[in-house]
Amino acid sequence: MIYTDQANAGYATAARKPTGLRAVRPAISGWVHSTEVGGAVDGPGIRYVLFLAGCLLRCQYCHNPDSWHMHQGKPTNSREVLRDIGSYTKFLMHARGGVTLSGGEPLVQPDFTHAILRGCKEMGLHTALDTAGFLGAHADDYLLADVDLVLLDIKAFSEATYHDLTGVALGPTLVFARRLAAMKKPVWIRFVLVPGLTDKFDEIEKMAAFARELGNVERVDVLPFHKMGEFKWAAGGVPYRLAGTEPPTPDLLERTRAVFRRHDLVVT
Repeated sequence: MIYTDQANAGYATAARKPTGLRAVRPAISGWVHSTEVGGAVDGPGIRYVLFLAGCLLRCQYCHNPDSWHMHQGKPTNSREVLRDIGSYTKFLMHARGGVTLSGGEPLVQPDFTHAILRGCKEMGLHTALDTAGFLGAHADDYLLADVDLVLLDIKAFSEATYHDLTGVALGPTLVFARRLAAMKKPVWIRFVLVPGLTDKFDEIEKMAAFARELGNVERVDVLPFHKMGEFKWAAGGVPYRLAGTEPPTPDLLERTRAVFRRHDLVVT
């Protein structure tokens, strides 16, 4: 498909504007972990959720450790993926949903991710990017112009806790969050509450203040820790550090959500 600035007006809202005609886009190769049609928790409405393979984080509670390495996924290309998404377009529109790219971490494969996002926008679909933000620098202005909503996973709010939990630094995620705020890009923050690990209320208070300050956070999802992916750790021969950790109690969940509400944030 050849397209112009006029045909691609929404796309041209990026800081760098396309100029002239572009050649037919090639099929971009990539690796997919799995798909879910009918997802109801990864953005508004009913969604087609594409889980990409590859992630640099090693979160202690990861429920898809089999998605850490890109080549653990299925090789495919953007045209094949978009063909499949296209078969659900009417359903997704009727359900006021769209497409969410998750993982793994979609920004491990930025060209593949963007090819799919661009194709979804050309089909008139709402798009969401589910990311930890650590590789936010991989998302250029063109890619973000094709994202309607960012589901930003902020896993903890101190460098020490974040590094213990994920194995990487917190800083890049906060830089990415501020960049999204400057762009006025809608964000849903996701925070997994893990007893004994992320239930530090001084950090939660600081995270809530940060989210309020950003000005573009539409809601905060406080998600209870679960161990549904524990069997995958065993299958991969990787020690599971949270084997003895129980899910948070309803009281702990409510206390945590109350912190965000005190900062005038919508919380689920």
